[in-house]
Amino acid sequence: MIGHWLNVELEVWRPESTDDGHGGQTTTLALQPDTVWAKVDQPSATDRLLAAQTSSLHTHDIYLLPDADVRRLDELLDTATGRRWQVRHVVEPSSTRYRKAQAQLIQTEGEPPDG
Repeated sequence: MIGHWLNVELEVWRPESTDDGHGGQTTTLALQPDTVWAKVDQPSATDRLLAAQTSSLHTHDIYLLPDADVRRLDELLDTATGRRWQVRHVVEPSSTRYRKAQAQLIQTEGEPPDG
């Protein structure tokens, strides 16, 4: 288990769509009730090369507990620093020791929040 490596508590914001009354939909981010503990890493050189070759927006690997409720397009917010990432993919290894969210940094400390 990787629990002892997880040193950052993150809020989970999930996109939710509602009808706008005109035939379309409006998407907003809704704060989920549970936070997740994580370890935020820069991707390896190999990950960066693969991302560049595929035009991926992957800037960080975020390691989570195996049962963390984190999904593609969720946004993870570190309230202590103001950093926010959008989850691009969630990867689960063959063993259930952890989950890894491949994410893109979309806000850093001092920037105003989107929306």
